[in-house]
Amino acid sequence: MTGELNIDGVFLSSVLVSAVIALAASFVLRRALSKVGAYRFVWHPALFDTALFVILWAAVVTVPPFHF
Repeated sequence: MTGELNIDGVFLSSVLVSAVIALAASFVLRRALSKVGAYRFVWHPALFDTALFVILWAAVVTVPPFHF
């Protein structure tokens, strides 16, 4: 993702948009992991959550954009 996204005349950085998408996915995945009980096996939950966000952000950035 490079450049900006034009949403009704408001230009948003693609970095901001990809970070928000990754943050939303991180919230969903963290909730699912806590329901399953996976945090019992994690040594440092805050560090794990940060790494999860970074991995999801990298995944969002590498997915090619959709063109309509």
